[in-house]
Amino acid sequence: MKISVDPEKCTGHARCYGLAPDLFTVDDYGLSSAVGDGSVPPELEDKARLAIANCPEYAIEVVEE
Repeated sequence: MKISVDPEKCTGHARCYGLAPDLFTVDDYGLSSAVGDGSVPPELEDKARLAIANCPEYAIEVVEE
């Protein structure tokens, strides 16, 4: 599984980071991005899905490989 954060949609709620800090980083403005290339280890896939479901702006997507 691989995730991506759309910078055009992210408004800085940082819920994803609060739920899955191993998968997301937050800049000084609160805007999120995926850690590294967005690859999600199998043991963190549930947390990634939880972050996706809790994003009020629908800015997080699963990247099809």
